[in-house]
Amino acid sequence: MLQQRSLKSITRAMGVGLHSGQRVELTLRPAAPDTGIVFRRVDLPVPVDIPALATAVSDTRMASTLSPGGDPGGPKVNTVEHLMSACAGLGLDNLLIEITAEEVPILDGSAASFVYLLQSAGIELQDAPKRFIRVLQSVEVHHDEGDKAMWARLEPYHGYKLAFEIDFDHPAVDLTGQRVEFDFGGNQYKRDIARARTFGFAKDVDAMRARGLTLGGSMDNAIVVDETRVLNSEGLRYADEFVKHKILDAIGDMYLAGKPLLAAYSAYKSGHALNNALLRKLLADPGAYEIVTFADAADAPSGFAELAPAW
Repeated sequence: MLQQRSLKSITRAMGVGLHSGQRVELTLRPAAPDTGIVFRRVDLPVPVDIPALATAVSDTRMASTLSPGGDPGGPKVNTVEHLMSACAGLGLDNLLIEITAEEVPILDGSAASFVYLLQSAGIELQDAPKRFIRVLQSVEVHHDEGDKAMWARLEPYHGYKLAFEIDFDHPAVDLTGQRVEFDFGGNQYKRDIARARTFGFAKDVDAMRARGLTLGGSMDNAIVVDETRVLNSEGLRYADEFVKHKILDAIGDMYLAGKPLLAAYSAYKSGHALNNALLRKLLADPGAYEIVTFADAADAPSGFAELAPAW
């Protein structure tokens, strides 16, 4: 039987929110089988649990934000995508995330610090079948047309792979790869994707901060680009780090399905809003997917049966 996974022990991290600039502490705890990934706001007078689900997404401007039932007026947890990406990369099914503010800390701007924290706590198999959402028919969403067109798609596939393409008209980005593919069956998430950092353009910083965004941003937790070049003294971690961060975000956004996907995801210039629209469209059509388990691990897609250190 292919089994669910959780943590062996508790682990903690402290940092600042990328947009809020607030200090925040995370406590990552093991959770029972079939719990899923749940955020708990422990700073509120009465702690509030917010399951990490597509239907709980209440805002997608610059990040994925969760609220109970997707209520935009309710308690929030912002910028969940990097931590969710790490959970997907490690195959974690069940996790309780206690948080002392409304935004997940940005740490180094990638998922690598979260992967390290989760692996440090240890990952264990649980006595419960691992459940997947297997896509049965293609689902696609589009936004805008012409030069502004963007789209995202899920198609049937015995495994989980992603392809993402960006199109930034910028000298520094043009010098790097703008398309990347990643297959959970044959590649390594920790090595190939997890270290890709979020990025931003120096010309946008003042306007974003005037809107209360990127208040915690710095070159310690983001790639910063001026009109022609990357400003970070250490340069890029990957030759194609810009597009790899976009696929890192997509992995986190798509894990809000509530279970790992068996599907081929592809996207062109997609973002948090379109990723969430794609998941909601999939889950709204009972004929487009089914929930499956693998009683015999040999029947699972390649790479999914092993308790890998990081797919």
